[in-house]
Amino acid sequence: MANRHKPTHPHAVTELCEEGGRLYANALRTGRIAREEVESAPCLMEFALLHPDPDDASWLRPVSPTVALAQRLNPIEREITAHRRLSIELTDVFEPFMALSAQTTAPTHAITVLEGGDRINAALNLATAQCQTEVLTIQPSNRISERNLTHGLERDRPLTERGVKIRTLYQHTARYSQEKLAYVAQLSNGKVEYRTIDELVERLIICDETVAFIPTRDDQQVALELRHPGLVRYLIKVFEFIWGRAIPLSAGAPYETAPDGITNIQHSIAKLLVEGHVDEAIARRLGMNVRTCRAHIAKLATALGSGSRAQLGYLIAESGILKQDAAQ
Repeated sequence: MANRHKPTHPHAVTELCEEGGRLYANALRTGRIAREEVESAPCLMEFALLHPDPDDASWLRPVSPTVALAQRLNPIEREITAHRRLSIELTDVFEPFMALSAQTTAPTHAITVLEGGDRINAALNLATAQCQTEVLTIQPSNRISERNLTHGLERDRPLTERGVKIRTLYQHTARYSQEKLAYVAQLSNGKVEYRTIDELVERLIICDETVAFIPTRDDQQVALELRHPGLVRYLIKVFEFIWGRAIPLSAGAPYETAPDGITNIQHSIAKLLVEGHVDEAIARRLGMNVRTCRAHIAKLATALGSGSRAQLGYLIAESGILKQDAAQ
């Protein structure tokens, strides 16, 4: 009985107990909550999610979720910044020795830096000309990749003509790109497979199990040619992991409305919003322009009854739609 008013249930703020979550939500909805009501969840005061009402000590007022989140993220971000600074300092220390090692060790050409579009295309042309079995590609949508479709067609058609298989991953938005669909139509000869997924991180090209190409800048003017067997095998595993979760381009549209009234693309946007990404980053990761992304965010807000961007993240978490995605 002595502990009735001070129950102990220690847990991290990332594992807010069910009672604490319920009471905090009630406090946010009503603007305040009686002090006696939160005795069953002392974690709310321990985590500074509630503070005394200045007008009446018997009541508590909720701290905005945005403010509470910022208070916890700031020290994490400071720590990340410190680690980045340390990594730069370490790189500066070891860079002279790496240069010395490069001069005294026989070159293996395991990693080659390619600068400029001409040099990158020349290396790609050589690698595809030597390819005998299969080419794996990840092609996120952006203006640069759209302009490069003609170069890709000139490179890919000879591959398929000599029996090399090609597997390509696009974002779902490629299904609505006339340029991409026209490109696919010209290579649909049974040797080429296309699949789409909601988001892709970066471009990747792998020829056989021998060489891989990845960009190092957003403008795709600097790339790495990787011929280290371990790195190439790792990138193939990454590709196969994504491929297994992607949808064949020939399948139905993946943006159909789910039973909760929210489309699949809006589910993807909701996940990225909760993770803290801004509109521009979400649009880039999902392969759409910012205006389209914001239109989807507006529809998502309407579906969840959100009156503000700050409230939208909270309503996404409360709605449980992200848990539905995880279950699927």
